[in-house]
Amino acid sequence: MVKHLLFFVFFSFATFSTQAQVNEGLTPEERAYLFHVVKKSPILNQNFGRYFDYQGPNITFANGALNYDSIELVIINNPETLVIRKEEIAKSPKGLIAEASNKMALWELNQTLHAKRTNPNDLKEYQNEYDKFEKLLMVNLPANAIKISDGLQKPHPKLQQVMNPSLALDDKIAMMESLRFVDEQDQLNTLKAINFAINSYVDERAEQIYRALGGQANTFDNVLVAAGDGSSTTGMLEEREKDENGRWNKGLPKAVGLFPYSLYLEKTESKKKTISKIEPKRFVAKDFKTVGNNRHTNIHFDVWGYNSEKQTTVVIEKNGLSYHLFGSGETRFLSPDSTFSNGQTFQAIINDLEFKKIGDLNEQIYGKRGFDYWIEYNTKKRDQTELKIEKKEKEYSDLGFTPITTSKKPSRQVKKSKKRAIKAGKGTFDGTPTTSSNRKTRKKLQNTIVGLYAQYEGYKRNIAELEIKKEEAIDLMAIYQRKLDIYKAQMGYNWASFTEKDGLYTFEDSTTFDILTQEFQFKPSDKVEDFEIRLIAIPASSLSKNADEVMLHINLIDATPNYDARIRLELNDVFESDKWKLPNKLFNDDDSVALLVFFEGLLDKKVDFDIIGRGQGIGQWNGSQTVKAIKPQELDRYPGNAATSKMDSSFVRLRKSELFINMGREIVVNVNSYTDPVRSSLDISNETFASAMSKFGLSKNDILSAYRTHAILMQFKNEINVLAGQYLSRQEASTVIDRFNKELAKTRISVGRTSFKLGDFE
Repeated sequence: MVKHLLFFVFFSFATFSTQAQVNEGLTPEERAYLFHVVKKSPILNQNFGRYFDYQGPNITFANGALNYDSIELVIINNPETLVIRKEEIAKSPKGLIAEASNKMALWELNQTLHAKRTNPNDLKEYQNEYDKFEKLLMVNLPANAIKISDGLQKPHPKLQQVMNPSLALDDKIAMMESLRFVDEQDQLNTLKAINFAINSYVDERAEQIYRALGGQANTFDNVLVAAGDGSSTTGMLEEREKDENGRWNKGLPKAVGLFPYSLYLEKTESKKKTISKIEPKRFVAKDFKTVGNNRHTNIHFDVWGYNSEKQTTVVIEKNGLSYHLFGSGETRFLSPDSTFSNGQTFQAIINDLEFKKIGDLNEQIYGKRGFDYWIEYNTKKRDQTELKIEKKEKEYSDLGFTPITTSKKPSRQVKKSKKRAIKAGKGTFDGTPTTSSNRKTRKKLQNTIVGLYAQYEGYKRNIAELEIKKEEAIDLMAIYQRKLDIYKAQMGYNWASFTEKDGLYTFEDSTTFDILTQEFQFKPSDKVEDFEIRLIAIPASSLSKNADEVMLHINLIDATPNYDARIRLELNDVFESDKWKLPNKLFNDDDSVALLVFFEGLLDKKVDFDIIGRGQGIGQWNGSQTVKAIKPQELDRYPGNAATSKMDSSFVRLRKSELFINMGREIVVNVNSYTDPVRSSLDISNETFASAMSKFGLSKNDILSAYRTHAILMQFKNEINVLAGQYLSRQEASTVIDRFNKELAKTRISVGRTSFKLGDFE
């Protein structure tokens, strides 16, 4: 029922707002394509799809699904059928508005480059866009890649084929290598010039579209980045083919060639010459700065070339603390939780290199049966053999000084010979006397020494071979270690811990990541700090150079706290001095759509609802907004001419009240009131307040701000009770009013270290 009423209100206001909403600086084709992109993307459609209010006929397929291609034609031919409510879109997550804008800019550049390359007649529609791109291209294009045409410097015509958005990087490099008018360095610089032109064009155009959709930002950085080996592999083939729910999506552009790689010349030595080849980096780092000025630094990630078999990995590092985001194989969502999806992880690659490759080499070198063991074993054997040689050589040498002796007694052998001779009848036998010359001992020692020398040389050879193998293993391990150091440096050494609730991840330093919007947010700070974002293409193995592509859109925008409040009322200096009566109503007709969204949220009892009221007392300006003064110092009066100085902006901006309604995982109403530092003359007759002032050290400005917060809450209640009856059915209005009033009745207004019931103000 509420949804029907919502669109009824849209139609009611269309009579006076459609003209402004139709002419937001976009052509009918651009508006139609934006409508198509938003409606086909669940994350965009859920957050602000309802604010692309199509009022034409619904054209469906036979199965009842909307035919967006046909609806696009209706919008192009009848622009008034689409009302884009940028005031409401502006309250959506900034990163998602930037994502839609980036897709639109990519689509436009894709169309422009295809038109230039294929058909001059088609280029007429995109001539201004191409002229802008060409101007950016000429900034860094090397002289050899420029040709004079009609007296003007233009990119060489043959470069048009290289700028085909559908080409993989390998194909672009091959085309560049075939061009004889550019050398290797010019080839590299030409590709870098194209990358610069693409990123600059998309950055500028995305910001224009972002602002046309109502987005606000002081800082807008839009970066496209790709990592991998540049081949036509899974990452590119699946690029943007699946939506956030893992369903095939045919309505988005195929623009793989528009995501720039970081390139370098890799030189390899061969026998005859040095070979240079253009290579893409597998790990890409981009430098950024936080916005400072007490604003959030809001970073949105949009993964394009995800791979279902390898886990996309993004690392953000600031001040040595690393925040990790891991991709899903089924959707393009990132999450700090590495168990969020399946697939090979970069950490698994690191573990394989550290514990398998390096671990095995370490075991080969230093293990129980490693090279060191066998070198020591062979060294001992060599030394033992050397001692044996020395001993045997001494024995042999000593034999040279032993005298030769002759014995009168025949030896046993002589005796046996004599017996054999007598037995054979040969007569007498005259045996030679026994002579001892140590001949056999010498021969035996000689053989032993020769054998020992052979063993000695064998041990020496073993030691030499083992030392060579050990040196080779150490060198190889050093190569692996350098690679491991690079891998670990990419992941960072100090991982930020986090907690999670309902998909909102909060890191140890209060940095957050919202899985529903894919927004990573550094908390507000007055300092501007450097940080780095790294995109990691996971290699096929720990030693492989092959790495499947991954493409990432990064958007950085500044954001004030509560920028995405569905209702954001800022009441600047609306109260008289020391008074709390509101002079006007809180809401007007422009708030109708936001109020209906608020009512719709209250009807969903599964969504938590909370009202918070604060009397903040003296405020201070932090460079971005008014906040509670940490150490307030009261002034007796305004300086100089009081009537003039009171209206100085430094005082006026402190006399502020605000009402925010945030609608996300829960509905939260925040009401705050601040005063300037001039001492209040408020007459405190309420005993409850007088006692609290004494007990908790509260000032009259604290109490005054609490009264003003109470007045806003009461006015809020009165108007909600009336407007709910106007916008909703009786039953729905009753549900909304009852829920609102019950929550308000429980609300206490906090002031300093205490709080007061609403009844205390009566």
